[in-house]
Amino acid sequence: MNDIATLATRPPILGLQDVRVHYPMGTDWLGRPKAVAHALNGIDLQVQAGETLGIVGESGCGKSTLAQLLMGLIKPTSGRLDWVYNTDSERSSHVQIVFQDPQSSLDPRLPIWKIITEPLYVQRSAPRQNMRDIAAKVAAQVGIRAEYLDRYPHQFSGGQRQRIAIARALSSNPDIIVLDEPTSALDISVQAQILNLLSELQRARQLTYILISHNVSVVRHMADRVAVMYLGQVVELGSAAQVLEHPRHPYTRLLLEAVPRLGAPVDDAHVSAPTELPGNRNLPKGCFFRDRCPQATVGCERPQALLPASRSSGTEQVRCHLASAEQGLPTQPAG
Repeated sequence: MNDIATLATRPPILGLQDVRVHYPMGTDWLGRPKAVAHALNGIDLQVQAGETLGIVGESGCGKSTLAQLLMGLIKPTSGRLDWVYNTDSERSSHVQIVFQDPQSSLDPRLPIWKIITEPLYVQRSAPRQNMRDIAAKVAAQVGIRAEYLDRYPHQFSGGQRQRIAIARALSSNPDIIVLDEPTSALDISVQAQILNLLSELQRARQLTYILISHNVSVVRHMADRVAVMYLGQVVELGSAAQVLEHPRHPYTRLLLEAVPRLGAPVDDAHVSAPTELPGNRNLPKGCFFRDRCPQATVGCERPQALLPASRSSGTEQVRCHLASAEQGLPTQPAG
């Protein structure tokens, strides 16, 4: 992890300004959409070079849509994405992804040296005669021995397959890697090895990570900053220590309350009543979290902006009029 003050002095490598992604849902006889799914609803983010930005939130909050957007698989309905790279190459060369399940993300018909160099082959950014040498070099960096390059994915363990997936992401020398639940399909004993490998590679290659995860422990271990998403919006943004230990937004607290902790007593009085995430076809009016919020009050019927958590705060932001600008919602530790 990096020092937050040091990160703040680095130039942004990526900026998102009021990014929205809407999907039409079915059409009538005139071809007009019957409904619209509002997947992202005004995302404002800056990602600093060399940092790990954790993205957390429950299923349906827009994390996967954000990952697809960053990979260029979908385009924003509105808003801007501003990219800054170390070179003038295509964006696809500088943003890669490590998927959740290495079993299904690796082509079973290819030997691993071809899997590792897939991005280079697709982009035609290296001579074919050099592909195997490049694969051997990158494989060594992730702990895969050169004599294994002609083997196939089914001949490796889950942890080794994820190392191969990481090597594939590294082969095009990217600036940003999207980590989509990179350890959720692995045994507990292997997860720490993969997280340590990712940290070592980040330091050695000056990589920027965008880490998408449900696992708060993984985010706490890896992330420098954390963005909490709810119904396609960022509702809290700040350092990992601030967001995960002293959350300001009521939704962040609800999310952290749901994380089981070994040895912690069960206190029903402090556990929020379970409620379902609202659908994204008809968005709530005002604050999106109002109907689930135990602190909802007058003012929550108005749309909420992402504002500094306090007048003295330079990094923490929260989308709640009670929690921002030293209003009346006190901070509480998450544990």
